[in-house]
Amino acid sequence: MSNTNKRFGIRITLPKGDPMAMPHLLGSDWESHRWYDSPQARDRALEDMMSEHPFSRQGDRPWIVCEPIER
Repeated sequence: MSNTNKRFGIRITLPKGDPMAMPHLLGSDWESHRWYDSPQARDRALEDMMSEHPFSRQGDRPWIVCEPIER
């Protein structure tokens, strides 16, 4: 199944004031999308993306803004 057939997604953006949003880096309008077959798969991925991962330093959290979307 191609990504265009998947309806449930996650929109990823940078938080306001993030240094990576500077024009010579990613820019203030940078965004990325991940698409899934079901809302349950999307929600599991979203939970994982926003959790503390075992390879991260204790207390580190992802510094991105993620929101569930549908098309």
